[in-house]
Amino acid sequence: MKTMKILAAVAIVAFMSAFTTPGTGYKVGDIATDFKLKNVDGKNVSLSDYKSAKGFIVIFTCNHCPFAKAYEDRIIALDKKYSKQGYPVIAINPNNPEKQKEDSFDLMKKRATEKGFTFPYLFDEGQKIYPQYGATKTPHVYILQKTAKGNEVKYIGAIDDNYEEPTAVKEKYVENAVDALLKGQSVKVTETKAIGCSIKA
Repeated sequence: MKTMKILAAVAIVAFMSAFTTPGTGYKVGDIATDFKLKNVDGKNVSLSDYKSAKGFIVIFTCNHCPFAKAYEDRIIALDKKYSKQGYPVIAINPNNPEKQKEDSFDLMKKRATEKGFTFPYLFDEGQKIYPQYGATKTPHVYILQKTAKGNEVKYIGAIDDNYEEPTAVKEKYVENAVDALLKGQSVKVTETKAIGCSIKA
């Protein structure tokens, strides 16, 4: 009985460690600087390449994390829904492949092909971009809106409120935020807790 209680306690701690508040990087209202990162097709990608975009759904994600895997189909769906409306998904792998071999660039290419990613899947080589954003988990989302000042951060956090079961989702944080921006409205929920694996630095 004691062993079972210990195992239960460990499970609870592990589960709670998957939750985090936004890091010390960008806050809502900040202007995000551009970047140039290598895509799985070998070409460099920058936000400035998207001349007609109204904004971006920047998602820090990876190959190995079960949370990231659970959200892959939903990330693809977000890109299919919003890229044509001006808010494409830009996925970035922030992990150090020396610490997590499953997140190597070669395996990123393989994963993108297997899943049929419709969006860029970029490698944060040298891990220089994710600290600027303050990302701490995979997945961790930053919604940016193009403004006269630059790409303004409008939302930080989770994709929705249920990583385990898509059909049980009650709050679609990213969809709600982008829908509001497309309508010229303010985002009601601007920050939520990112749920996922810690970034491997």
